[in-house]
Amino acid sequence: MFKNRLMGLNDMSGNNTIMFISHGGGPMPLLEDKNHTQMIDTLKRMKNKIAKPSAILVISAHWETQVATITSGAAPPLIYDYNGFPKETYQIKYPSPGQPELANKIYESLIQAGIEAEQNDQRGYDHGMFVPLTLMYPDADIPCVQLSLVNSLDSITHLAIGEALQALEWDNLLVIGSGFSFHNMRAFFDSSADENNLKNKGFEQWLISVMSDKNLSEQQRTQHLAQWNRAPHARFCHPREEHLLPLHVCYGMAGRASDEIFEVTVMNKQASMYLWQGEF
Repeated sequence: MFKNRLMGLNDMSGNNTIMFISHGGGPMPLLEDKNHTQMIDTLKRMKNKIAKPSAILVISAHWETQVATITSGAAPPLIYDYNGFPKETYQIKYPSPGQPELANKIYESLIQAGIEAEQNDQRGYDHGMFVPLTLMYPDADIPCVQLSLVNSLDSITHLAIGEALQALEWDNLLVIGSGFSFHNMRAFFDSSADENNLKNKGFEQWLISVMSDKNLSEQQRTQHLAQWNRAPHARFCHPREEHLLPLHVCYGMAGRASDEIFEVTVMNKQASMYLWQGEF
């Protein structure tokens, strides 16, 4: 489990594609908001770098449960978990089928690693899933499963969830951690732009270094992510960590530095996205 990574051990094998994405503000990317142009373009670039997946697993910042929970319905509905947007954003359709077999395999991988888990055949897709996937795969023809965060929001727990997913066997699976590398809602609209932007930049520089520096051992990288709140301006950039933790799951599964990093400006703040491909 996670403790093995701290000892410098990593026995992961497999051939999945893993992404951490910054998914922007609510449904605004689907409204062609100019402050999301770079984000939209980057999601499409990332998609074009990989083969069309047979299924997609999304770890969304917008679903927290007491134990790790997996959507297992065959046709999950959409959850419009945002407020104050135009009427059309509550009529968005993304009829991607579920994948109960994949959900069960995820459940078994977590249970076998000693992580408490549940399946939920009633829960739908939240906007952390359907907004980016509408941009990346608008045909909605790829089966999808969502995995929740654990509401303790403990970084070590989410690293361990990712490591448990190393045992998941599924051909041509795309795993997406859907969050945001910067998520201070007040700062997006605060007039103290210069000071806020320096704090934003400081944390982004730290995060990009941690995720890209191949001179770090995986034990060191894991320790940095486990103690992310010690990073420069960490709590300013993430007053609450739910939008960062999907990255912990992604790294826990990949077990190595990111292959590619994409830097973007979203809503006037710097953000980053990460891609892993091939054998892990």
